[in-house]
Amino acid sequence: MESIGSDCLELKLQYDKCFNKWFAEKYLKGVHQDECAHLFKPYQDCVKKALQAKGLEEAVLHKDVLGTVNEKPPPPKS
Repeated sequence: MESIGSDCLELKLQYDKCFNKWFAEKYLKGVHQDECAHLFKPYQDCVKKALQAKGLEEAVLHKDVLGTVNEKPPPPKS
């Protein structure tokens, strides 16, 4: 999956690789210390910058939707 900002793609790929390995090899075995935080922060900063460049407010992205009247209802059952 692409990142919202093309400048962030390499950071995303590095973080995803680290996270997937950590999750499968450590987290699921009870080791919960996040070993990828050092990669997440630069990626997060890059994404925030890309959102600002696209005119998207960060507050809108953090708005609670699930479990509120703003949540889209499920499709009707066939």
